[in-house]
Amino acid sequence: LTDWISQNRSKKMAQILLSNATATGAGDAWHPRDTAANATYTYHSFQAVGQTTASTGAATIVIQVSNDGTNYLTLGTITLTLGTSSTSDGFAVINTWEYYRANLSAISGTGATVSVYMKG
Repeated sequence: LTDWISQNRSKKMAQILLSNATATGAGDAWHPRDTAANATYTYHSFQAVGQTTASTGAATIVIQVSNDGTNYLTLGTITLTLGTSSTSDGFAVINTWEYYRANLSAISGTGATVSVYMKG
């Protein structure tokens, strides 16, 4: 098993923190230990993707972290200008927090949706 994990570590799928969110609020917290212990990393990347069904809009996503699962701090913020074509932005960090979540703090635009992915 250890050899398989070593060979496939780079193939780990991204974790979905928000999926097609249409309203403000925090998604469920994700704990890296939800995966195999040997498959966790200290390198993490976050990507937000969004669009509208008509005209333009905007979204602000706050990536939050916690060590106790109750009290969250801001790790970073992603701001998107939305349109009818998909747009995305993100950032990468080196850290070892226990819990991660995406908090959609603002969203506007006709039919606006936002998804957030975490890798690492």
